[in-house]
Amino acid sequence: MKTSTFILFSLLLVFSSCQKDDEIQLLDIVSERFDNLYAPQNGGVDQRTGQFAPISGEFTKFNFSTGQVTNSDSDWDVAFRATSIIVNGGISLGTIDEPTRNGNASVYIASGTLASVTDVDVQLLAQDTESGYAIPTGGGNGWYTYQGPPVNLISPTPGKIFVFKTNDGKYAKMEILSYYKNAPANPDAYSDESKYYTFNYVYQPNEGELGF
Repeated sequence: MKTSTFILFSLLLVFSSCQKDDEIQLLDIVSERFDNLYAPQNGGVDQRTGQFAPISGEFTKFNFSTGQVTNSDSDWDVAFRATSIIVNGGISLGTIDEPTRNGNASVYIASGTLASVTDVDVQLLAQDTESGYAIPTGGGNGWYTYQGPPVNLISPTPGKIFVFKTNDGKYAKMEILSYYKNAPANPDAYSDESKYYTFNYVYQPNEGELGF
């Protein structure tokens, strides 16, 4: 074998080996369910008296890379307080006890099922602003439907899938299953404790990968 041919063959082997190493290094996509993330708030409308008090209370922060609630001021992707959901990116709306956005997280709501949303459309990603959250608040506007008196029930709207760019530049998708403790099949707003989120999520841990 000529020297030049041998060198070319060796380079091809090295290139092929590097490609295989890159494939091996890809991390597995994480698919999990999180139960009973408690997101209380103070204030709001008193159902008994109809009186309103200013809403306050810390948001419960969640980190997709760890799959856990966190108290970190910076290492969080999404946070919950009652029915409000915010991301660690953009500008505060200015409500009491709202955390400082010091990251670059963003989100949009896709239509479909968790399985059918297979790719991220980066052009749709948005952050919170001083005029409103990227995930709109209020029944029928964002993630839930509110059934008024006498039922007073909050139910996740079918077909609403959140797609996130996380604080560390990765991607995740999430589907909220329930707003009541232990995710009862037929919740009762008067007997089941509320402000307990149960959700499925999928986390893509590989840098630059837009597919799930």
